[in-house]
Amino acid sequence: MTKSSSPLGRTSSNDRVPFVLEVVRRGNAFRKEANRILATLESSQSRTITIEETYKHLTKLSVKQDDLFRQALRCTEQSLYRAAHVLAWAALMDFLEERLARDQFKKLSKIRPRWNVGSIEDLRDVGSDFQIVDVLRELGLCSKNDDKALKGLLSRRNECAHPTEYYPGLNESLGYISEILQRLGHFQSKWI
Repeated sequence: MTKSSSPLGRTSSNDRVPFVLEVVRRGNAFRKEANRILATLESSQSRTITIEETYKHLTKLSVKQDDLFRQALRCTEQSLYRAAHVLAWAALMDFLEERLARDQFKKLSKIRPRWNVGSIEDLRDVGSDFQIVDVLRELGLCSKNDDKALKGLLSRRNECAHPTEYYPGLNESLGYISEILQRLGHFQSKWI
């Protein structure tokens, strides 16, 4: 048995093994907890998605849309993940509805004559989000792939807005917001 001296007295190398193992265990627990805490910071290297970079590329958002996206991000920071999904979707729908209101009401009245839409408020009253996505496709404002993607995003939004067993976490919420921002950027480049 090898003896060594330490400030705490004489110990054998065999006596230090449990101590070293405990230090390693605590170090691993510290690293895990630090990563969990740091992952909530947007600029952290622990982040899997960087929303700020995506958000900077968007232009010509209305004040309302900008505010809804910022609220979605604040909800995410406060671990209100379901609310973040709902707010991000609301921002996207506001953008899509404004696009329809810009110059599509005459075309819209031809494909949906029962809607009797003359303003953006009328549009919001008569059409569900799902129907509005259908109308975008019928008007040629989005492709079949865009249609499928939007309906998938709407489905996740609905899981968060209604009582379900779906409880997204931080990464799911940031991923959802990032995907919505990317889709919005795609539509902006296509429509503007």
